[in-house]
Amino acid sequence: MYNLKIIIASTRPGRKGISVANWFIDIAKKDSNFQVEVLDLQKINLPFLDEPKHPRLQEYTKEHTIEWSKKIDSADAFVFVIPEYNYSMPPTLANAIDFLYKEWNYKPVGLVSYGGISGGLRSAQMSKLQITTVKMMPLTEGVSLPFFEKHIDENGKFIGYDAANKSAEILLQELLKWTEALKPMRDKK
Repeated sequence: MYNLKIIIASTRPGRKGISVANWFIDIAKKDSNFQVEVLDLQKINLPFLDEPKHPRLQEYTKEHTIEWSKKIDSADAFVFVIPEYNYSMPPTLANAIDFLYKEWNYKPVGLVSYGGISGGLRSAQMSKLQITTVKMMPLTEGVSLPFFEKHIDENGKFIGYDAANKSAEILLQELLKWTEALKPMRDKK
């Protein structure tokens, strides 16, 4: 069983994307190939990058960085649940990635994006620049949820629909393939 970390990127007060994250988490937890841990950037509350040395050195001076490093290092794969902010990824996710380097290396990442008409696709695309820079493998397959708020019920729960549910299943299948394929590289680092 592989260790899958699902990172919730939105930290905005009153965020509605938490319902998207909870929907995907429920699907992922049913997959017996993964042990799922949720990392909510709102709860983790990393400050703006405050380490004096480059993360590739792994000479961390702050307790929050040491804890973040342990969480990310223990992962085999990731799924980022990301909204779109001004055609880009949330700065909270960019900051969380920037804190570390080697801990991200040779791990696959699936993207679950949500938003208006684009379904967060621009955010997903922009995040791939940073993801590949830390030697992660972003999947081609992803989940894009346009007008996601239309699928949130009166209790604040995102209600998956056929295309969304199928996309989530395909993402997890591909994530497993890449997690297995990259294992020898993770073992050597």
